[in-house]
Amino acid sequence: MSSRSIKKNTIYNAIKTCSGIVFPLITFPYVSRVLLAESLGKINFSSSIVGYFSLIASLGVSTYAVRECSKVKDDSKRLSITASEIYTINAYSTLIACALLLLTLLFARRLDNYRTLILIQSSGIVFTTFGADWINNVAEDFGFITLRTLGFNILSVFLMFMLVKKPDDYITYAVITLVASMGANVTNILYRRKYCRIRLVRNPQFGVHLKPIMMLFSLQLIQTIYVSSDVTILGLVRTVTEVGWYSAAVKIYSLIQTLMNSVVLVVLPQLSQAYANEDYIKANGLLRYSLNFIVGLGLPCLIGVNVVAPEVIMLLAGESFLACVPSLRILTFALFWSFLGGFLGNLIMIPSGREDVSLASSVVSAIVNLVLNLVLIPRWGIEAAAATTTVSMAIGFFYKLPFVDRRVGVGPMRSIVMGPIVGCFAIVLIGLACNRVIPNYFIRFTAIVALSVVGYFICLLACRNELGCEIAKSIVKLAHAFSASKGGKRG
Repeated sequence: MSSRSIKKNTIYNAIKTCSGIVFPLITFPYVSRVLLAESLGKINFSSSIVGYFSLIASLGVSTYAVRECSKVKDDSKRLSITASEIYTINAYSTLIACALLLLTLLFARRLDNYRTLILIQSSGIVFTTFGADWINNVAEDFGFITLRTLGFNILSVFLMFMLVKKPDDYITYAVITLVASMGANVTNILYRRKYCRIRLVRNPQFGVHLKPIMMLFSLQLIQTIYVSSDVTILGLVRTVTEVGWYSAAVKIYSLIQTLMNSVVLVVLPQLSQAYANEDYIKANGLLRYSLNFIVGLGLPCLIGVNVVAPEVIMLLAGESFLACVPSLRILTFALFWSFLGGFLGNLIMIPSGREDVSLASSVVSAIVNLVLNLVLIPRWGIEAAAATTTVSMAIGFFYKLPFVDRRVGVGPMRSIVMGPIVGCFAIVLIGLACNRVIPNYFIRFTAIVALSVVGYFICLLACRNELGCEIAKSIVKLAHAFSASKGGKRG
């Protein structure tokens, strides 16, 4: 794939990712004020329970399917065979997950008050499996993925504003949140035929696929434990109101993490091919491209959120959620380690077939996280939940670091990190100045964001940062194209 195609897919995926950020930014302020912390806590606690069974159903198939199908995507017959085998294994795992969920609801009396919510939220598990959206990532059809996602997001937002009016409407809200994902997967059942025929097969080659799939499943299971265990334990030993507060902080944390993860979907197929062919020149070029994106956009996001944490909570959730400001600030440090650990794990270890390292790293992190959660959350609540996430993310990064292949490299780091570091200092200074002179939180937030974007971009250009220069070139090209189109119309 040419660098132009990668940039095009990055733009498509960035639009899709931004929609996944913009729509929650539109809906969450409304939902948090209508449903309030208690109802929102019920939804998030139920979602944390469903997440474990969703993981069993997915079985780590998506990442494995993208990696393996990318190797044979130029041969439509082999692609159909490989995709169908993986799809069939995923269908079996979904049946097992649904059976386990029903047994849990029958015997876990502590979940009786959440049974309806859990059943509603878990219905999306089946549609995710049979939608097999990973085939679009293999085909790198990010244009379709983007348009489809935008369409169903708009529909779900419309339904939410029409139907969610009071705290008791949290069941309705849970149904509406499924509209986007379920609609996308139903659409994909028909659309994916464009690339290959996926069907259930009698002999899905368990011996070939099951070991690496189970390795990835174990990795994702461990990751889910230390991502979701804080919410689950909060709901069990503290209160659903605290779960609601914490969900506001986690929402912001997750939005930024989603933005950073978007680059993984773009480069993962090409990285898998490059590693399979031992083409380390191409792989290192893709890694440098990814690291520029992660550092250049990630650092200002986590510093910026730390600076405007109270204003963000006031805007997104309201004054009743201000109790989560300290936990949000702690989670910004978790983001730092998440970016670095995700780069090593998702872009180096997994594409090169080193799932064992990522698994071992996640096992160690999850054990530390779970133990700390059990010890600290009962006493210190949501701040402890955020702190344990930060510690576990840092441990995961340092565990993986010694296992990086020596043939992997991203070249000189100065041009990647210098601009963002200088720009982050500028963001902190802007925030301190605005906090001293602007009393209104909305005006203060707007001023900090606007001035920080401009100041940060100037710092990138001053330091000749690669990402900043690339953005500047794109802006110049767009300006020239716009001028040319206006000139053509006058003519």
